Amino acid sequence: MKKIATLALALGLTASTAFAGGYTAPVVEAEPIVTEGASSSNASLLVPLLLLVGIAVVASGD
Repeated sequence: MKKIATLALALGLTASTAFAGGYTAPVVEAEPIVTEGASSSNASLLVPLLLLVGIAVVASGD
């Protein structure tokens, strides 16, 4: 009986060390996306220009 208990204890101790630390998922680093060239339209100039055109159309309608 002591041999079985000793064997069970030895197997229990060795089995628990096999899973020490757990699983960690691999980290995948994303590469930055590089866009070539600049946009031809500039929204900071386009919006006021459209507003001025709209005001001119409304003013000319009267």
